[in-house]
Amino acid sequence: MEEACGLALAINLEVAWQDVIKIKNPKAGTLIGQGVIDELKNIIAEKMIELIIFDTSLTPIQQRNLEEKFNVKVIDRTALILEIFGERAQTKEGKLQVELAHLTYQRSRLVRSWTHLERQRGGGGFLGGPGEKQIELDRRIIDNKILKLKKELEKVKLTRSIQRQARSRVPYPIVTFVGYTNAGKSTLFNLLTSGSVLAKDMLFATLDTAMSKIKLPSGREIILSDTVGFISDLPHELIMAFRATLEEVLQADLIVHVRDASFENSAQQKQDVLKVLDSIGLNNITESEKYIEVLNKTDLLDAEQKSKMKTRLNSSQVCLSAITGEGKENLLNLIDLRLNRQHQILSIILPLSDGKIISWVHSHAEILDSQTQGENLHLTINASPEIASRLKYQLNQQC
Repeated sequence: MEEACGLALAINLEVAWQDVIKIKNPKAGTLIGQGVIDELKNIIAEKMIELIIFDTSLTPIQQRNLEEKFNVKVIDRTALILEIFGERAQTKEGKLQVELAHLTYQRSRLVRSWTHLERQRGGGGFLGGPGEKQIELDRRIIDNKILKLKKELEKVKLTRSIQRQARSRVPYPIVTFVGYTNAGKSTLFNLLTSGSVLAKDMLFATLDTAMSKIKLPSGREIILSDTVGFISDLPHELIMAFRATLEEVLQADLIVHVRDASFENSAQQKQDVLKVLDSIGLNNITESEKYIEVLNKTDLLDAEQKSKMKTRLNSSQVCLSAITGEGKENLLNLIDLRLNRQHQILSIILPLSDGKIISWVHSHAEILDSQTQGENLHLTINASPEIASRLKYQLNQQC
């Protein structure tokens, strides 16, 4: 209920009334029974309510029937989240993704058979069937718009792919933040980068991906990426529309899952996030070396709660407060450690005459030691698996 109200407040709606309704036998046409409908009618009249939000999924038929019975606008959880995304999207890509999700959702809502708006009959005599109905026309218009948006998003996907290739040519590992909405990802991002990404105590404050370069304690430079927050029952339309953005998570060298440790249902939120990651292809990510868990908002816990949490930490977890900065160094050290485990230490010998490959190695890997012996350059380097593989291939080609 608290989350549902938070979603409503996120787009400046005034919550006039809220309640939990127990449904033993969901009605196909209205979800709720006639008795509850009559009670709600009285509340709507008494409090002059203009909008009813059901924090669940309504079928198109249920939504239409409830609107007719209450004589006010009725929306479900998916529509509310889409509304928030529509208001918050800033970049061209974000707006395209939200519009695609909106249209995909609206297409399923075309349930009114506006037969009185039939077009002129086609064909001649008795063989001509009825012309295109308004609902069919609307569906065709939406289908055309969806097709156009998908083509534009394919261009965005291609651009992102090119950008990723460009980033892979420099020795900067990508560390991506994921987590439930309002877990403190953007606040943590700002703490580590001295950035100014919008960070507010509201659901879905961040929609557009932000990136920034920082230096770890070892001196290695990495790129931090802040992503859109997840939520339970995230609309399928949004997962599909934001696939281009979520692919950034797939390509990350390290995934940092930021959790709100002060929230009583933090464990359930964790499962909701893992469910979304699983849906985009990151199965059993918690068992991977690519996964770190940040238990954020420890400043909201008392000393006893903090002590208990610290005793239960495993090697993939760190306690932190993005507000006070407590635990920041522990996180940076853990990121450093994990990235070091993934990287390979290689000793290579290059001819001094081959300036091209020497330059390539310097720009793509971390040089740990360099010595000149005769006409050769002996290097000890720290490289990502991808760079190490490419280097081995280039050296084999020369042989």
